[in-house]
Amino acid sequence: MSLPQVTVVIPVYNEEASLGALFARLYPALDALSGSYEVIFINDGSRDKSAAILAEQYHVRPDVTRVILFNGNFGQHRAILAGFAHARGEHIVTLDADLQNPPEDIHLLLEQMENGYDYVGSIRRSRHDSWWRHLASRSMNRVRERITHIHMTDQGCMMRAYSRRIVDTINQCNEMHTFIPALAYSFAQNPTEVVIGHEERHAGESKYSLYTLIRLNFDLMTGFSVVPLQLFSMLGILVSLGSGLLVAYLLARRLIIGPEEGGLFTLFAITFFLLGIALFGVGILGEYIGRIYHEVRERPRYLIAGILEAEDGQQ
Repeated sequence: MSLPQVTVVIPVYNEEASLGALFARLYPALDALSGSYEVIFINDGSRDKSAAILAEQYHVRPDVTRVILFNGNFGQHRAILAGFAHARGEHIVTLDADLQNPPEDIHLLLEQMENGYDYVGSIRRSRHDSWWRHLASRSMNRVRERITHIHMTDQGCMMRAYSRRIVDTINQCNEMHTFIPALAYSFAQNPTEVVIGHEERHAGESKYSLYTLIRLNFDLMTGFSVVPLQLFSMLGILVSLGSGLLVAYLLARRLIIGPEEGGLFTLFAITFFLLGIALFGVGILGEYIGRIYHEVRERPRYLIAGILEAEDGQQ
């Protein structure tokens, strides 16, 4: 059996309202490509009819469709990792199921892969997100780039293309928590980016809340750099020196001027400030310890309940 040239990996979580439109646009876009392809859908424990709809689509196009069914909700990135583990194409493209990134633009990424690039990121043109998502995205992009030295103009766009070598390397990693685009960028020898379209969600609502986005960026920064720990260590040194100078100053004032009244609340404010810094440092340290805790347990990243695919030789 000949292997497909392109594999499209699509995680799905409660997207029953969007899947019909996705199928109607995705397969014609891929049929228009010059080479062979396969589409891998990963149902990430959807609570709606997504699994049933994916099963129906498999029976419609069993020659190019495969469906991986999780037995629970493990998250978008773990779903993509499962797709990577089963991908057979030479070029692997990831795509969200919400149609915010048009499937018709997949060829733009593949053209760059044919030009010799091994990792192709994407930049959303005319984003249709809320203002707070724009602001949060820009802010986190700047912080992430300075801390990790990973350059991604638009880290929130999941429509990306990976070479077979990069995907094989990612498959060798056993990290419980990771950010796939950043991990791929660290393995890439010749990365690039292309501008793609961006549309409003076809239906449903975003699965990323503000808390989820914050958690994702914490994972990104603590998973690819120890700069937060180093910065806090430097801050601790500066605060210690400042506290020492303050104690010496207060002692000198007491010896020269004598006991004073009215300084109690100032000392309280200084104490609470130092306690706040200490608690912030404990939080950063906790992020790294939490990552170690998850890694040493060596639990599986996801559990597969079943796979819908044609047997070898029948495609």
